[in-house]
Amino acid sequence: MMETWLQFFFCLLLIAYAGYQLCWHADVISEKTGLSGSLVGVVLLATVTSLPELATGISSVTVAMTPEIAVGNILGACTLNLLMIAILDALLRRQSFFRQVAKGHVLTAALGMLMAAFVGFNLLLKNHFPNASVWHIGLSTPLILIFYVLSMRLIQQYEGSQQSQSDEQSIQLHEDISLRRAIVGYLIAALVVVLAAVWLPFVADELATQMGWNESFVGTVLVAVATTAPEAAVTLSALRIGALDMALANLLGSNLFNITILAVDDIFFQAGPLLASVSDMHALTAFVVVMMSGVVIVALTLRPTSRIMRTVSWASLALFALYMLNATMLYLSGND
Repeated sequence: MMETWLQFFFCLLLIAYAGYQLCWHADVISEKTGLSGSLVGVVLLATVTSLPELATGISSVTVAMTPEIAVGNILGACTLNLLMIAILDALLRRQSFFRQVAKGHVLTAALGMLMAAFVGFNLLLKNHFPNASVWHIGLSTPLILIFYVLSMRLIQQYEGSQQSQSDEQSIQLHEDISLRRAIVGYLIAALVVVLAAVWLPFVADELATQMGWNESFVGTVLVAVATTAPEAAVTLSALRIGALDMALANLLGSNLFNITILAVDDIFFQAGPLLASVSDMHALTAFVVVMMSGVVIVALTLRPTSRIMRTVSWASLALFALYMLNATMLYLSGND
């Protein structure tokens, strides 16, 4: 058992370090190509930091054949990304995190909430229409892919309109780094992330057996912690340099991409529609993502000023409570 835990933590360290390097090089690429900070967070950073979820999901439904871990990992990663917002709020001592970021993030949060609600809806619907598919692919898969493309288009249009209203001057922070060098570093880091993530579901499956945990809990909590390590590394790095909007855009954009990964996993899963092949308990996590996203939207709109015991705002406390409620319910469901 100790060897399995060591493998898990080694995999976690690999993903965290390679994810940080990957996102650092992505930041250099964005600087050299002139992409806006918000689009970097939502599209470029969110996509690359979600590579572990993508690799883990595909390997879970093909080689390891553990669809429970694949779905649990994606939805659990979404809850962890939203929990990271509460952590950012706790780390900022001057004032609430929600008062220091742009209100435009409401759009991304709302789109993520809609996608999570659609997944939860389909997880419950499978009990009544278990064979709703074309070949082995569920009918929800093309809709998720279309919704993601439309979401990216809406975000791009909004960010474009916002950028045209401001005259931001580009500051070159990496003048000594060439675009070619940044691309090579990006690809090497991405390869390390993918290889570590492919290894992860096998380690998690072994842990589930040794510890007597159900796969829904392992995928939603244990594997999700490891695969969201890149998001955590990038988010904390952005906090250090004061790029709070990029940090929030990365977390919310990652949730959009994560839900889309479920559609990709469904295409690779040959045993039937993916969402029809897993436990109903995943619907609980999907709707917790909806509630947590709703809390973020309300907080971004109201911009709370008060902090509970000078630590976090009420919104962060609500995010933490919802995350713990979900993890507890999943754990207890495996012991019934």
